[in-house]
Amino acid sequence: MDVLMRFNSGKLWDFKGGIHPPERKSQSNHKAIRPAKLVDKLYIPVKQHAGLEGSLLVNVGDYVFKGQPLTQGDGLRTLPVHASTSGFITAIAPYVAPHPSGLTELCIHLESDGQDQWRQQQPIDDFLTQTPEQLINKIYQAGIAGLGGAVFPTAAKIHSAEKQVKLLIINGAECEPYITCDDRLMRDYPEEIIEGTRILRYILRPEKVVIAIEDNKPEAAEALRKALQGANDIEIRMIPTKYPSGAAKQLIQVLTGLEVPSGQRSSSIGVLMQNVGTAFAIKRAVINDEPLIERVVTLTGDKVIDKGNYWVRLGTPIYQLLQQVDYQYDARFPVFMGGPMMGFILPDLNAPVTKMTNCLLAPDHFEYAPPAPEQSCIRCSACSDACPVNLMPQQLYWFARSEDHDKSEQYALKDCIECGLCAYVCPSHIPLIQYFRQEKAKIWEIKQKAKQAEEAKIRFEARQARLEREEQERKARSQKAMEARRQEMKLENGIDPVQAALERLKAKKTENNETKKTEIKAILSKKGELLPDNSDIIAQRKARRLARQQEVQSPTSHILETHESTKDSITLESTIDSKKAAVAAAVARAKAKKAEQQEQSAVEKITLSAETENTKEDPRKATIAAAIARAKAKKAEQQTESAVEKITLSTETENTKEDPRKAAIAAAIARAKAKKAEQQAESVVEKITLSAETESPKEDPRKAAIAAAIARAKAKKAEQQVQSAVEKITLSAETENTKEDPRKAAIAAAIARAKAKKVEQQAESALEKITLSAETESPKEDPRKAAIAAAIARAKAKKAEQQAQSAVEKITLSAETENTKEDPRKAAIAAAIARAKAKKLAKENKE
Repeated sequence: MDVLMRFNSGKLWDFKGGIHPPERKSQSNHKAIRPAKLVDKLYIPVKQHAGLEGSLLVNVGDYVFKGQPLTQGDGLRTLPVHASTSGFITAIAPYVAPHPSGLTELCIHLESDGQDQWRQQQPIDDFLTQTPEQLINKIYQAGIAGLGGAVFPTAAKIHSAEKQVKLLIINGAECEPYITCDDRLMRDYPEEIIEGTRILRYILRPEKVVIAIEDNKPEAAEALRKALQGANDIEIRMIPTKYPSGAAKQLIQVLTGLEVPSGQRSSSIGVLMQNVGTAFAIKRAVINDEPLIERVVTLTGDKVIDKGNYWVRLGTPIYQLLQQVDYQYDARFPVFMGGPMMGFILPDLNAPVTKMTNCLLAPDHFEYAPPAPEQSCIRCSACSDACPVNLMPQQLYWFARSEDHDKSEQYALKDCIECGLCAYVCPSHIPLIQYFRQEKAKIWEIKQKAKQAEEAKIRFEARQARLEREEQERKARSQKAMEARRQEMKLENGIDPVQAALERLKAKKTENNETKKTEIKAILSKKGELLPDNSDIIAQRKARRLARQQEVQSPTSHILETHESTKDSITLESTIDSKKAAVAAAVARAKAKKAEQQEQSAVEKITLSAETENTKEDPRKATIAAAIARAKAKKAEQQTESAVEKITLSTETENTKEDPRKAAIAAAIARAKAKKAEQQAESVVEKITLSAETESPKEDPRKAAIAAAIARAKAKKAEQQVQSAVEKITLSAETENTKEDPRKAAIAAAIARAKAKKVEQQAESALEKITLSAETESPKEDPRKAAIAAAIARAKAKKAEQQAQSAVEKITLSAETENTKEDPRKAAIAAAIARAKAKKLAKENKE
């Protein structure tokens, strides 16, 4: 009631500070408002108000009508934007914004089709047929924001002050220099402004409505009085011209003498203020169903030839608008959006016109001078004296420079109305208003982050509480169901189901353990290791060893006769036992022994015939008989080699079943060693043959005796070499089977090499002795005695051969019985020994 009492008193109050700058309004207020030309391409920012942007309703390539909504909000603070004309959406992309930073914002690129065709409209004749809620919704859907410069959503402002307003003020002061858009609007459209004011009065139901106008606009006041036609529901009151009397809080103080409390809105004292341009837009939205797609813009300044006020479509590029009024571009002089006090320099003239664009000022050198360099503050207090809201700009300046946000808030930076008076009167040319705007933005950002963090914390805590509650409910349901089930089963069987389940689980676990022990069949040793039960394998191995010992004690003929039956039994046993390599080695040995016996009989026949022929007197015949014997021996050797190769091949194929890689390696080693022994034997035979052929049939019997002695010595040497090769193969097999200690295998190999070398040296010394004794014999020796001596030597060689063969067979048999038990690699070594024996027979035949 104090507000109404003060207002009804008719008194006007003054506010602290303020100035009277040059007005320069006469440049643009002498002509009526004219429509600007429609441009081909419009760039409509998605956000043109103080709030959040809406969600898009269109896509690239869509055709839209004039006034069609392009975005949609989810609250009164999120205003939609509309198509300024009909045409096609060519892009939705960032575009330069009308902002001091020159940054880009998301814009809808609209290409006009030239038709300027409206969407379907639903105008009404009488707004009294609508409820206040319906009217607020229409204002919201039209996208109306405060056109005085703050661009706060009008519907949200009305809704927040509903049923609280005692005094409704329509602001027509327009105090800033150069700007005349409200002045011309009141002159040219007074009836629509009055109609819009009555719509606001119908919604808010205030006790008093007033249109406040500065006393430098008498034409506007007179036009409004005529539009009222004597009605007294709206009062028109003239106020003194002073900057910034058009600011909301200062105008309320002028009309009522009351100050709006810091941090509160004017509705807290029962007052609501709207701009005359906003009232006009409300009338167009409610009565004509026209959204806010254009506004009045003042184009002034000495660089503009055709100055005045124009209806400009939102989204029109500023440079194209200035070209329509013959703007003379000069890079030395900027273009301001807004007036000289609260406006800012546009960094890019391609920026579009928005809802907050009330003036475009293009001064020349008579009106504008480059800002003087900033100097240090001299503490003159001129800014404090001029501040209309009783702030201390010099202190706020230091706090803003040091980013002391707490101090800035403590000194009520948020109450600054950004009128620009402090910077205007500063003798040090400090752009104070720029510092204050930056500091406000930083504080707002910090508060937004804190708010978001708090909201996130609340959401997290609510989620945690919900999850805990759901978990408890789930546990309660499970417990209740378990108790019910337990009681039910106890009544039916008298057994606790939980205890029964535990007993079943325990029994099943015990059964699994017993099954596992039965399958493994292992016992724990003292060290805790698992040892397999090999009693069956040991019994089988013992039986095979006894069988092999009986086989060794039986005569060779018995082995040959029972070869087929033994092979069948071994084959049958191989189906049970996987030791096929040992069976194959036994077969190979039997075949080799049979071939050896056949060759022995052939050699004996050849030797006997040679002895009977050598007993004759003629040494020439003895030489011929020896040559024939050598030819027959060579032929028998070739046959024996072919038989041995077949046996060796079959043995190798059979021995590679168990472990092909190890068998192949062993076979290669055996072939290389056998080939080396064969080459040595062949060289001995060739030497003996060559010496026999080069001898003359008339040669002295003494030479024949010497040749026979040399032949015996060479035969003995070859025999010793074969024995050495057999020992090496056997020893290598033993060293390969020594899996326990590789060091022992290396020692055994060294001992074998030493023994072989010793045997070789002994053979060489014996050969030298025999050769020397043969050379020292008397040349008168009887040829018959020489032949007898040769026969005796052959008999001795044969006996030594048989002894060597028996020794080799024993070594081979012992190696085979021990090496063919478990490892297929040992079976391959046994086969290699058999091949060595075959090679030995072939070499003896050559000798």
